[in-house]
Amino acid sequence: TEPSAELQDLPREVFAIDPSNICQTPNTEVLYRCRKCRRALFRSSSILSHAEGSGPTAFAHKRITDSAQFCGDGREKCTSYFTEPVQWMEPVLLGVIEGQLLCPKCTSKLGSFSWRGEQCSCGRWVTPAFQIHKSRVDEVRTLPVGNFQTAKT
Repeated sequence: TEPSAELQDLPREVFAIDPSNICQTPNTEVLYRCRKCRRALFRSSSILSHAEGSGPTAFAHKRITDSAQFCGDGREKCTSYFTEPVQWMEPVLLGVIEGQLLCPKCTSKLGSFSWRGEQCSCGRWVTPAFQIHKSRVDEVRTLPVGNFQTAKT
């Protein structure tokens, strides 16, 4: 991809605060960590919601087989989180239109980004897209009693 001059200097307000820079997460928020190295990546408040798309019919041009359809078999339609850009993403995002999102600590692949947008597994087009695969992160919720934390996989 060609570097874009417009994306060289993004305002600081565009980026959500990196959760690894803050000591404590509020009790109401879920923290998402890299599944491989456990580095804090983003909070539930950084997740952008989108209306569910039409599912497999949105991918008709890709000829999805019946066995791969998500209808009625209990699987999740959305297999990724779409987030606002987070501070740790800044070096990767500047000057390029699309690319991979890698963990800033262990460099394992977490997902991808595209300023033009990407299609969610549910069929909805999300623009701009900062897509992190659910299978690459763990949810960490704070228990109401004490300061112990539990990870939900």
